[in-house]
Amino acid sequence: MMQVSVHGHELYAYTGGKPFNSAQPTIVLIHGVLNDHSVWALQSRHLANHGWNVLAIDLPGHSRSKGTAPASVEEAAEAIIALLAALGIERAALAGHSWGSLIALEAASRLGTRVSHLILIGTAAPMKVSPALLEMSQNAPEKAMHLVNVFSRNTLAAPPSGLGPGTWVYGLGMALNRRVLRSNPHENVFHKGFTACDRYSNAATAITQVKAPVLFILGTHDQMTPAKSGQALARIAQDAGLSVRVEQLNVGHNLMTEAPEETLKAIHAGLNAAA
Repeated sequence: MMQVSVHGHELYAYTGGKPFNSAQPTIVLIHGVLNDHSVWALQSRHLANHGWNVLAIDLPGHSRSKGTAPASVEEAAEAIIALLAALGIERAALAGHSWGSLIALEAASRLGTRVSHLILIGTAAPMKVSPALLEMSQNAPEKAMHLVNVFSRNTLAAPPSGLGPGTWVYGLGMALNRRVLRSNPHENVFHKGFTACDRYSNAATAITQVKAPVLFILGTHDQMTPAKSGQALARIAQDAGLSVRVEQLNVGHNLMTEAPEETLKAIHAGLNAAA
């Protein structure tokens, strides 16, 4: 693990149990709303043991990272850029899930050729949140967490390569959400993250400014960020002349735990694309 000073506060990055090696390529893994680095459990450890520096971060104000939670996708993207600067990383791959996919996209549009690969998992543009769910995330977070975990899952138990045979992924998701929400008693990171997703309107422009090959990993049963919305963004990227690959997995929104092996395989394919 690493604690890196970003904008005057310590930002936590899980490295998959391996020390940072400047001779290796680097990938930054960015989580979604009310999540943290732990959602990348299988993928981060595997990549760290197969030639990559892994920085699976907790966004500012979440879990082990200090500071104020980002109020916008743009603010979060600046934190990613500052992280790379703090570590002296000239070039990196960026991968994000859900809200994290928008953050990775915005950061990649600003970093240009400094991003080697862009991987967008469970993405949508725009990523609108229903007014009812926004209100609940502020005033009835437990109820909102329940709805999110129901709509985010297409399976009741994780496959063996995930978190262990028979893992109750709904209960695990609820526990993680509660822990992340409690980790910051100064602000509601649930409502703040949802608001950032809902208000972000730059995706269609940002994707045309990316200079790296782009991989979309979408869930065909995703009710939070429907695959057709991610496909629409992929078409914009293709029309802009980018190298685009789209992988569709037969799962819901939480692809890293519902289809851990398939998601990892798709990530590998994306990272093997010519940079």
